[in-house]
Amino acid sequence: MSSALPSSPVASGDHPPSGGNPLLWGLAVAALVLAWWRPVSPSEWLALIDWQTMGALTGLLVITQGVERSGVLQGAARALLARTSTARQLALVLCGVAAVLAALVTNDVSLFLLVPLTRELAAQAQLPLARLVALEALAVNAGSSLTPIGNPQNLYLWHRSGESFGGFMAMMGPAVGVMLALLLVTILITMPGTPIRVAPPQERAPTQPRLLALSGVLFIGFVAALELHVWAPALVAVLVVYALFYRRVLMRLDWALLATFALMFVVVHQLVALPWVAGLMSQLPMDQPLQAYLVAIATSQVISNVPATLLLADGTQPLAAFAALAVGVNVGGYGFVLGSMANLIALRLAREPHGLREFHRISLPFLAVCVVLVAFLVR
Repeated sequence: MSSALPSSPVASGDHPPSGGNPLLWGLAVAALVLAWWRPVSPSEWLALIDWQTMGALTGLLVITQGVERSGVLQGAARALLARTSTARQLALVLCGVAAVLAALVTNDVSLFLLVPLTRELAAQAQLPLARLVALEALAVNAGSSLTPIGNPQNLYLWHRSGESFGGFMAMMGPAVGVMLALLLVTILITMPGTPIRVAPPQERAPTQPRLLALSGVLFIGFVAALELHVWAPALVAVLVVYALFYRRVLMRLDWALLATFALMFVVVHQLVALPWVAGLMSQLPMDQPLQAYLVAIATSQVISNVPATLLLADGTQPLAAFAALAVGVNVGGYGFVLGSMANLIALRLAREPHGLREFHRISLPFLAVCVVLVAFLVR
């Protein structure tokens, strides 16, 4: 992994998202092929989509756009740059915050908070945006692995395991320690210690404190509504408020990211519904810890770690194998971009044309090393 530090041409503001479209088209083609292979009605297609996840994603996207348009990120980025001297130090700060936030408020929410700030940082200094965002994606996957509330697969497995909150953290702690240590090494290798060169101040867009305050209130309320499982009325409230007072926020909604997630649900559900795939899944060796760990990782790379968890949990009975499954689906969030939904969110929020390539350049070696190191803890 090279540590050269290219300048980033990305600017904040109204530049349209550009990263991740190859994935969108690939999923569209896969959905069409599967629809031809196993025809379903339009209503069945719609039933394949997890609308709760889509609603949460839509609301968070809109609110994030509101924070961006408020103009506060420019000032926050300049203040952070004034307090960090090197790109490596900045990466350590951003990834540390990302990991902690992911453990407390889930991996996707932490990305919605940090990636727009990172994009503004790259706009004000010569920083490799795609590399920073790839590292942040690794960080949120590591941090969220620790707690039962860090990501959807942990929440599901926690309820299934019968462990206490602290007991689940103790079960995941050693593997998360390895992930964080490996993340630290990765940052030291990929991010140089050269001084940050801040670009001359440009004309700043006017700050809109009312929009910022409104977006902050909506963010807190929307996350609380998600925890209470009342996402639909909360989403309607968010859309109505912005439509009435800040309509331009809605005009910047990233429809491509929403389409990517919708197609991902369709493709994954149609794929696992194929008889030969269902038969193969039922024969997977899930009674031994190491086997469960490796199967969980491999399955996550193909269909993402949340669907992999739902498919594999029923066939994993011994407690040791169940713990290995929990570790495996979290490790499986690394590697290919489909390993974790957080990866997709990070790349789309980055709006970087070559973000997918840079992500895999870092994430695939990370997965290869992490699989081996964490395997020594699985028994």
